[in-house]
Amino acid sequence: MGYAIVTTQEQFDRPMTYSSKAALKTMSSAWATTTVPAVLLLWGVLMMAQSPQLEEKLTAIKQAMAANKQKLGQYTWQETETISIKGDVKDTKTYQVQMGPNGQQKTLVNDQKAQSGGREGRMKKRIVEKETGEFQQYGQQIGALAKQYTTPDPDRLMQAKQQGNISLQSGGSGNISLVIKSFVKPNDQVTLTISEQTKSPVGAQIQSYLNDPSDAVTISAQFAQLPDGTNHVASMVINGESKHLTVNEQNSNYQKM
Repeated sequence: MGYAIVTTQEQFDRPMTYSSKAALKTMSSAWATTTVPAVLLLWGVLMMAQSPQLEEKLTAIKQAMAANKQKLGQYTWQETETISIKGDVKDTKTYQVQMGPNGQQKTLVNDQKAQSGGREGRMKKRIVEKETGEFQQYGQQIGALAKQYTTPDPDRLMQAKQQGNISLQSGGSGNISLVIKSFVKPNDQVTLTISEQTKSPVGAQIQSYLNDPSDAVTISAQFAQLPDGTNHVASMVINGESKHLTVNEQNSNYQKM
């Protein structure tokens, strides 16, 4: 003779008994005891697997950067810097550049300021000159900030690794990506795309700030190689978000000294 188990809506609506609650608590504790440690163990294994690989790749990248810095020091080149506000070009300068003991040394060779139409009184002219000086100074500040990211001290990569602020990701097309936090400034973020073959930068995307996090600066840089393999920044776009100011830099005409 068979038996049927009949479940009524009343049984679903009935409050849980003490024994039911105890059973549910036991099941939850068992899940936490077995599943959570397993997840943490898996995460630890993944991190341990990445650590030697990351160490090896960072060492190769550091060595390539140091060697490239020496090679770039043999060149001089032209840098064209265009400053615009809300898309309106305000100033274009061309510099002759070479690497010095304390970084890049630039000599101004051409300066083309935007011309305003009509006749200006002395007062208006002074206001325009003051505003021009302010945005030029700001443009130089964010430009100098960008170079700290695009021509970094190779040792800074290893420091980021030691602080646990760097991770390795696949970049696709024969590249890898280094995602770095607090690289130059606290809580900034850098995604540096590196060629697996040359161990040199291909591109960089940076989220940083000038003096305060509210003064956000975003930087996008593209790199290229000279015929002898020397790596350099080909172009860079720097946005000072709070002032709606953009600095566009183009590097060209590399010549050995």
